[in-house]
Amino acid sequence: FLPQVDSANAGRVLASDAAVFLKKSGLTDLVLGKIWDLADTDGKGILNKQEFFVALRLVACAQNGLDVSLNSLNLPVPPPRFTDTSSPLLLSGATSSDLPWAVKPEDKAKYDAIFDSLNPVNGLLSGDKVKPVLLNSKLPVDILGRVWELSDIDRDGMLDRDEFAVAMFLVYCALEKEPVPMSLPAALVPPSKRKPLNVPGVMPLIPPSTSTKDSHQSLPPVGILAAKTPLTQ
Repeated sequence: FLPQVDSANAGRVLASDAAVFLKKSGLTDLVLGKIWDLADTDGKGILNKQEFFVALRLVACAQNGLDVSLNSLNLPVPPPRFTDTSSPLLLSGATSSDLPWAVKPEDKAKYDAIFDSLNPVNGLLSGDKVKPVLLNSKLPVDILGRVWELSDIDRDGMLDRDEFAVAMFLVYCALEKEPVPMSLPAALVPPSKRKPLNVPGVMPLIPPSTSTKDSHQSLPPVGILAAKTPLTQ
């Protein structure tokens, strides 16, 4: 990864270059800011080679649901993933698309019943309708904020049936005293939201969606645009 951000080969990485590169991890700015603060030990806005490797390690921890802290550095985690097809370490979409969904069918049926009881419009629930359900869990507001952020996978401020199931799954995990991850683990991404395999130089085909969700949705940044395939139950 280093040559991609250290073009001058000076053995150090500037904050501006690192920010562009680290954003490709798909983590939120809040998490990336925390990673930078931990890696930039002297606060100079520049990372040396060792500090840059610490940042990469923390990205991998966050992507695998571990705490972003120096305590996590020695834990075994797979290499960090970046949405850059020129990266040799990129894990292709084929690996994650084969994973079984963490939400079990019997749980999905329960979550669907709650979803339908909230009067979705065009198969979507607004934040106002989901909020009372989340608050009802009595979980801390910062945890609920992270649950919403992780479950609103396409960032349109609304949850469809699958995204709502992810939110409920995370709430129940938190109630069981399991930590809510900093980024959505691959196994939790609904099969309908998983990206197709990216071939270098070829734009992934986005299947036409039958839902009205796209009509009022602003285009998210390139690289996190998940393919929307109509769900056949």
